[in-house]
This record gives sequence, C-alpha cells and structure tokens, in this order.
Amino acid sequence: MRFDDDAQLDASQVDDRRGRRMAKRGGLAIGGGGGLIGILVVVVIALAGGGGEGGGAALGTQLQDLLNQSTGGASAEDVPSTLAQDCQTGADANEREDCRIVAVINSVQAWWTEAFRLEGATYPLAQTQFFAGYTETACGGADSAVGPFYCPGDEKVYIDLGFFDDLRTRFGATGGPFAQAYIIAHEYGHHVQNQTGALQRSQGDRSGPQSGAVRVELQADCYAGVWAHNAVGTGFIEELTPEAIRDALDAAAAVGDDRIQEQFQGRVTPEAWTHGSSEQRQQWFLEGYRVGDMRACDTFSGDI
Repeated sequence: MRFDDDAQLDASQVDDRRGRRMAKRGGLAIGGGGGLIGILVVVVIALAGGGGEGGGAALGTQLQDLLNQSTGGASAEDVPSTLAQDCQTGADANEREDCRIVAVINSVQAWWTEAFRLEGATYPLAQTQFFAGYTETACGGADSAVGPFYCPGDEKVYIDLGFFDDLRTRFGATGGPFAQAYIIAHEYGHHVQNQTGALQRSQGDRSGPQSGAVRVELQADCYAGVWAHNAVGTGFIEELTPEAIRDALDAAAAVGDDRIQEQFQGRVTPEAWTHGSSEQRQQWFLEGYRVGDMRACDTFSGDI
C-alpha cells in the first residue's frame, strides 16, 4: 500500500496523547463495538476464573501477565504532540507509521462521508486517540492490552500503536501496513454502526457463534472490506496490491475467536465467541471488498 505523495492529511482527526501522563483509575473500557479483541479478553478472563480441567488458573496467569505489560502511564512529564507538524502529506505517510495511520483514518472517513451523502445522510467525523499504555474514555479506563476499540460514549476510536507489534508477536499475523489499515477500518465500522443503530444489536446477546455480538463484529469486518474496495477512490491511496489484501485477511484470521482461544486456553469454546471465527472474519471482509457496498454487509439475517 502506497499513498499519493501529494495527498493532504488532516491530523486533526487524531487526538495524539502518547506523550501524556495518565493515572490509572481501574477498569477496562469495552465500548459497544468491543474492538478486535477487547471483549474477548474479558470473556477469556471469565473463563479463566471458572474453567474446569485445571486450565483456568494457568490461563488466568497468562492473561494477567499480558495485562501487566501495560505501562500505566507515559513519561514523567507531558510531551506535546508534533503529529500535525510531522504528518502533513501522503509523502509523510509513506515514511512514518503514525502518519500512515492518519492517512488511513482520513481515507476511511472520506469514504464514509461520501457513502452517507449518497444515501442523503450526514456522516459525523470521529477522532482516533493514540495513547501509550493506559487512557481514560467515556467507556471507562483502558489498558493497551485490550487492543484497539471504539467507544460509543464519546464516539472515538482508541489505539495504542504498540498493538501492531503485538499483532505479529502475540497473535501470529504477518503484519504489514494494510493489516494496520484493516484494524482501523474495522473500528470505524463500529462508528458507522453507531450511526445506523446496528451497534445496539449486540446488547443482551454478547456471546455465542450466532450471537448479536458476533454479528456486529462481522459486519464491522465487512465494512472494512467495503472501504478497502473504495480506498483508492478516496484520493489518499494510490493502489492496493493482492499482497495488501492478503495481509488484511491474515490479520482478520489472527484475531478470530477460535484462533485466540486455542492460543490462550488450548481449546475452542464457541459458546464464548464474541467476534467470530477466523474463517468468518475473513469471509465477511472479503464480501465487503468484493461488492464495495455496505448493503452487502447484512450479518443479521440467517445463519452466519
């Protein structure tokens, strides 16, 4: 994935708090969308506390180690963000990871602005917050171990950029720029759902292979694919190669419920799924990418 060197970036769509100190107040933020792995971490922790066959204690220890790696704060003194100065053009996005994420956010929101306009509606821009270790949100406090997530309470996407390293080292994805783009586009899919009312369909039906929670997450994957289909047309991205799409699919598989459960607890328990299997996540991303229209993303009808 390469960006148009002359594309003008809008860094105001990102609230960069990586250099700010944040005091922990307890709790993990899990927004209505739950992010790629956020709800799953909580569900697996619950399994760790009550799981049989002696696996619960070991799993709890593994996850506690994962959570304890959050830094809990940034530096001793706040460091002002220079994102607006550093990330001004597509050329900057081709050189720096944080600028690349800004460019992806700009592209995703440009697409949804146009998609809503064509339907006679208005898409409200949403900020992404970059943070390091820990942050406070309208959905509560969040450690970086939760993974990227969307909070409907303040309509923001939250991400510790260190997650992209975890995606490779902990979850076994190949990584790559478009794997990162898929993650961002998925979270903005939850913002779209918050506008359409679909996000609320996960409430009260939070786990299981056919649950509302899984249907919401798979629709967000499909919306990420819809954006990918239209990404070049937004004017930020010059081309998407087959390799880029493979990186996105690999990332989708890496954060499937079955893959993560197998990794952390050594067995797959579909009744605890909150995001869908690796195969489902890939399938729905590809459906959105193939059709390029959000109407192709009806995950609420029939079996999934």
